Amino acid sequence: MTFAWYGHLKNFNHKPLLFVILFSWGVAFFEYVLQVPANRIGFQYYSLGQLKVIQEVITMVVFAGFAMMYMKQPLKMDFLWAGLCLVGAVYFMFREGLPHA
Repeated sequence: MTFAWYGHLKNFNHKPLLFVILFSWGVAFFEYVLQVPANRIGFQYYSLGQLKVIQEVITMVVFAGFAMMYMKQPLKMDFLWAGLCLVGAVYFMFREGLPHA
């Protein structure tokens, strides 16, 4: 979804908006083709909240790489702070399964 949402800002800023929307929908379609079955399989093992947190962590990692490598944006400390917040989210969503000392 990262490319569908932001990739056009670099390559298609001169194209008509309708073209960009249709192109982005096409990219997103293939991601949904993978995501929907993955959620069905994952829901057998994880709660809905856990699936969402996993998705957010993956999205942030992909976005950081996309921003740096494709969009040539500098990596800022804000990525680290956001990542630490996501670590907290992972902890709270998965803490029931953690061994207790």
